[in-house]
Amino acid sequence: MVGRAGAAAKAGGVGVPFVRKSGSDPLAAEHLRLFRNYEAMDLGWFWATDAEGHITYISEGAARSLGTTGDALIGRDLISLFRNPNDEADAERRRTMPFQMARQARFDAIPLMVEMVGEERWWALSGQPTRDARGAFAGFLGHGVDVTREQRAAHESNRLAMYDPLTGLPNRRRMSAMLDSTIAAFKGKERACALMLIDLDRFKAINDSLGHPVGDALLKQVAERLTSIVGNVEQIARMGGDEFQVILPDAHNRVGLSDLANRIIESLSHPYSINGSRCLIGASIGIAVSPWDGVTSDELVRNADLALYAAKGAGRGRARFFSADLLQAAADRRLLEHDLLDALAKGEMAVHYQPIVSARTEQVTGFEALLRWNHPKRGRISPSIFIPIAEDANLIPQLGEWTLRQACTDAATWPGDLRVSVNVSPIQFDSDALPAIVMSALANSGLKPERLELEITESVFLGETSETDARFAALKRLGVRLALDDFGTGYSSLGYLRTAPFDKIKIDQSFVRGTTEEGARNQAIIAAIVALANALGMETTAEGIESFDQLETMRRLNVSHIQGFLYSRAVAGGELAGHLKDGKWVITPQGPERQRHIRHTTFRKVGVIHDNHYYQAVLKNVSASGALIDGIVDVPEGTQFVVDLGEGQMAVATVRRSMRQQQGIEFEQPLVEDSNGVLTTRHRVSPRFLSEAGLQNQGSNLVAKTADGSLSMPAFHTITEWNGIEV
Repeated sequence: MVGRAGAAAKAGGVGVPFVRKSGSDPLAAEHLRLFRNYEAMDLGWFWATDAEGHITYISEGAARSLGTTGDALIGRDLISLFRNPNDEADAERRRTMPFQMARQARFDAIPLMVEMVGEERWWALSGQPTRDARGAFAGFLGHGVDVTREQRAAHESNRLAMYDPLTGLPNRRRMSAMLDSTIAAFKGKERACALMLIDLDRFKAINDSLGHPVGDALLKQVAERLTSIVGNVEQIARMGGDEFQVILPDAHNRVGLSDLANRIIESLSHPYSINGSRCLIGASIGIAVSPWDGVTSDELVRNADLALYAAKGAGRGRARFFSADLLQAAADRRLLEHDLLDALAKGEMAVHYQPIVSARTEQVTGFEALLRWNHPKRGRISPSIFIPIAEDANLIPQLGEWTLRQACTDAATWPGDLRVSVNVSPIQFDSDALPAIVMSALANSGLKPERLELEITESVFLGETSETDARFAALKRLGVRLALDDFGTGYSSLGYLRTAPFDKIKIDQSFVRGTTEEGARNQAIIAAIVALANALGMETTAEGIESFDQLETMRRLNVSHIQGFLYSRAVAGGELAGHLKDGKWVITPQGPERQRHIRHTTFRKVGVIHDNHYYQAVLKNVSASGALIDGIVDVPEGTQFVVDLGEGQMAVATVRRSMRQQQGIEFEQPLVEDSNGVLTTRHRVSPRFLSEAGLQNQGSNLVAKTADGSLSMPAFHTITEWNGIEV
């Protein structure tokens, strides 16, 4: 092999000593000795190629590491010794080597992955071109060195820069780059990309009460559960803290996305066991889908974040899709937060009371106290809007204490032994001051303790600490009743029912709503809850009863108390006196015979397409099966429309009832509920298709051409075109 080296090294090379042919030249002998010693020490190795890139010399040490001999490699293409690339960076390096050799120019320390069996090694190659006596390119002389350690360190450094060291998931930086590249690649190709933002509910309570090591272990388990559901770990990222992100290329079916979100929420809500501690958390999810909800990664992330906030504001433990109204809601929220800070001081808050009725006698046994906000300009503000604002503004303790004191004061004036139920938030329950506040409210109002019922959600058991048991014991010593609120909504455990001194279990209305549907398992679940409560000596209350078939089902399942609109909405405190003159109030239920699809009474501008014409209208009273549209005059029954609900949602509908400017329509395909109960079409039409169909920037009553090119006239008039017709 030394002879070949001498033959190849015609003009010397990078790191290769010039070897003279003359055996009598002492300098040549010294060169040869140094050359052999360098190879023997495995400090590096030498190689040479001909003009076509075929190996003419390679050190034996390098050949041995490849599992062969130098002679066996002679004539082989040098590039063939190296593996195909595993990622983009490796691919770039492998492209560089042939390019540099083709240029017939010097190159230095190009790292390449070696083609070895069972082991990944890296060599850095340097080479310098040689020329023959006529000046023609004759090949390369070069040097190689093992840089595996350095490459592994570089890969690890890159991994740490792109992956979360705690969970091993991609981090914010990598996910941002991935989202950018995905959206760019899908642009103009009719391909969707869904983004989920996942925020862990009540993780901070675990982290604070049990310590950061437990919190870190919990995050690792969360990452494992996400990976088992989503599948591809590269689509999941930990964005920092307790927030995760999931990218779903080519996903746009809202039903499928809702199902996936629900499975994630359900999985993450199951109990965790960490170092002997039992931990319970939840999850809220915001979903945005490109290109409908954003054409850039920044827009998509912002809108998914708005959807996440809406999910948390709607009660947590659920998912919410982005909709355009959330942008305006975000601006309104900032204004409401400012007004809420002074609402108590300005006397804008009030407590209303919803009756709780005996299922057997229909006599009112008590009331649930519900906080209401009467805004001086906007009127009644829904609790679903202002309670999340109060949570973020740290106003819950103040509002909760005020509600408790006002409810005790009002209840003390009621005749008989009617009870008042007051919700206690997890924030209030965690406070050491809660028992003293309750005792003060009872003393100042004169209300008997047994007439006060505190409704507490299961989330107070997240850490199951000794402080939780002590708080329950302190409250029971006061003589008040305790009710377990929203039982069955995702955190249920029989363990705490053994020790927590509850007097009542409240069955969440989400279970009640499905009881009358064919094939539903909700009845069996409620029957089990009632049997459990009876065995433990507890009462039961079913919330959200709105129809007679629901009422009869609850009675058949032996639920002891009923609460819902079928009996009464919440009543202002000043109005109760007229109902409680003799200390008794028997309510006759009034409402629909059967449970109906949820109807959303909001007014919403939509487009209505008939033939080639686009009309502006208003959608009202939307349910899964149909709706009422207002704005088009004298439409015959049986007319088919395509209703443009916005954001790519197109629904075929038939007019079933026509009343001058109003039409009752039935959808050909029922709308579906997403994870937040919002009605939506199952699929959405891409913006590109709508644009090509002329359905962007639509005006009302368009005149369009028919297939033969002639002009067509609209079949109907809109209400705005008619004078003297009242809308």
